[in-house]
Amino acid sequence: MKLIVDCGATKADWALQGGLRFRTEGINLAHCPAEKLGPVMDEAAEKIGPGVTEVHFYAAGLVGKSPVDLGRWFPDATVEYASDMVAAARAVCGHGSGIAAIIGTGANTCLWDGEKISMQIRSGGYVIGDEGSASVLGKLFLADYIKGLVPKELASEYGASYEEVVKLVYGSGAPAKSLGGIAPFLLENYSVPYVKGLVDGNFRALFERALCRYGDYPVGVVGGFGYAARDILREIGKDYGIAFSVFMKSPLEGLLEYHGI
Repeated sequence: MKLIVDCGATKADWALQGGLRFRTEGINLAHCPAEKLGPVMDEAAEKIGPGVTEVHFYAAGLVGKSPVDLGRWFPDATVEYASDMVAAARAVCGHGSGIAAIIGTGANTCLWDGEKISMQIRSGGYVIGDEGSASVLGKLFLADYIKGLVPKELASEYGASYEEVVKLVYGSGAPAKSLGGIAPFLLENYSVPYVKGLVDGNFRALFERALCRYGDYPVGVVGGFGYAARDILREIGKDYGIAFSVFMKSPLEGLLEYHGI
């Protein structure tokens, strides 16, 4: 049986050939402590049981060799380890060529030639990159908020104290996730000119610093934030001559098709 795992920093979706689907806590392999990996894998393996012969493990933060060996939980299976960027590209482009974009808590892009990533502009993460992401949008908003640059009515609606903001960002074990959690509030207030400027500026940085540099290809988007903002992205894309082929909340369905499940 084939097992597909789409493991993001926030959540992991598991799909077993035959119909079993479930979700666990996510893992970012770039900075997840080793002691956190075991319990997540134990939980998943218990639900799946024996009989897995092929695993395709797509993970956020996978650079080079995987720090987790799935052979410990699936000893009879061949295992493919691939990045979440490969997952997104296979999901939205399949065996064709195009630009794939992850627009969620983080953001990443690549040019896919139908078999592999042929060009990739590095994301850099939410501290030095991730333009267009929910976490960067949250960071931009909070930077204005603590300095009194947010319109009073909107600031009053958000209503957090400076101490609460500091705790949200620096007291959290997952600051990017905490920052990204502000994005739904901002999209709900997109009609406010200040918010529109913030959201549009964040997305325009993604277009100008990444998407426009790949050439004339359609863009497929994976990620809950990108899906929620799909109308905004389509409208901004017109200014850059970029068309979008598909928006997916999660790459899982596209991956199941790609792997023939």
